[in-house]
Amino acid sequence: MINRPNGFRSSFRGANNNNRSFNRPFKRNGHFNQPKNRSFGAHESKLRGQVDIFIRRKASLIKKPTPILEEQQITPKAFTDFNLVNPLKVNILNKGFTTSTPIQTQAIEPILEGRDLIGLANTGTGKTAAFLIPIINKLFQERSQSVFIVAPTRELAIQINSEFRQLARGMPIYSCLCIGGANMRRQINELRRRPQVVIGTPGRLKDLIQQRVLHLQDFSIFVLDEVDLMVDIGFINDIKYFVSLLPKVRQSLFFSATIGPKVQEILREFVKNPITVSVKSQDTAENIDQDVVKIINREKKVDQLHDLLIQDGFQKVLIFGRTKHGIEKLNKELMYRGFRVGAIHGNKSQGQRQRILESFKADQIQILLATDVASRGLDIPNVSHVINYDLPQTYEDYIHRIGRTGRAGKTGIALTFVE
Repeated sequence: MINRPNGFRSSFRGANNNNRSFNRPFKRNGHFNQPKNRSFGAHESKLRGQVDIFIRRKASLIKKPTPILEEQQITPKAFTDFNLVNPLKVNILNKGFTTSTPIQTQAIEPILEGRDLIGLANTGTGKTAAFLIPIINKLFQERSQSVFIVAPTRELAIQINSEFRQLARGMPIYSCLCIGGANMRRQINELRRRPQVVIGTPGRLKDLIQQRVLHLQDFSIFVLDEVDLMVDIGFINDIKYFVSLLPKVRQSLFFSATIGPKVQEILREFVKNPITVSVKSQDTAENIDQDVVKIINREKKVDQLHDLLIQDGFQKVLIFGRTKHGIEKLNKELMYRGFRVGAIHGNKSQGQRQRILESFKADQIQILLATDVASRGLDIPNVSHVINYDLPQTYEDYIHRIGRTGRAGKTGIALTFVE
């Protein structure tokens, strides 16, 4: 239960520069400040493509498609039944994993067999462990093998590295994390120790390759994660560059939520005779309730957000905005109003972003504000609500944003502000 935040001022900088007393209750008749019969105005037309259709057709926000029969028949498998080394089985058990998710059930054995693999899965399906578990097993058994993992964002690369270290605890397998915003000299020194696993983001990896401290021909296993996002944010040429440097004899693992024409370009050059596994039965999880919040007055939009955040049940809230400037402005305003809040965006240093993320995961702050840098890949437990304060640019962005809640079988709520 969320009570009214402590530390409120007697007045605040509201819309139209009017002062408003905090002595008045903010909960208006127990509702969300939105009419029962919601209509959508002309301003919404600026939203492109599928997002426009998705938001306008309210039924699409609420009705959840049924998974196809083929994917309903995937039977979970106990991790003890996989042909894994004992130290890895112990680490899996210590993480609380007992049975595999659908993507893990389908992917682990082919990867153990050395097959190239294309994995198609929604966010939050356990695909990181789906490739890390068999990779760690192979590295433990064959010390000459080495792995190169590319992720689109620093946060996702950090998360992959963290999960790798938990799964490889006590095993003589070491990783090097190569991301921007961190000390390059330290990364160079770690690479010179020849770790078996290198995990990084395209920009920093390319710098290290060009400085001739990272040699892709030394690796036997390659993983491209969230490839569609890497293409979306402009890394397609970097990925093609990496692929051009790979040895011809290799194992290639390719994970993406969608495969558009540009992703196909990479796919054709990257994998050979791959097995394809898919658990992408629907765009959104069945346990995410989706709804819209009608913006009554644009100048008082932050007031509507405030009134939501003090409602019961808004325990751990992730709010997405469009721009770095807008997110920072909203962060200051909510902080001024007494909320426990933090923000991550491109103008924050990597250290700042990581500290704020850890504070949110540990429930030291109630609200995390973010641009779309946080919409992919991050595994943040127990997010009760995702709020799209600004509309996403694409339908895919919407899907990945709201995928931060309703994870690991838990329920979640996604709300989108519309004019």
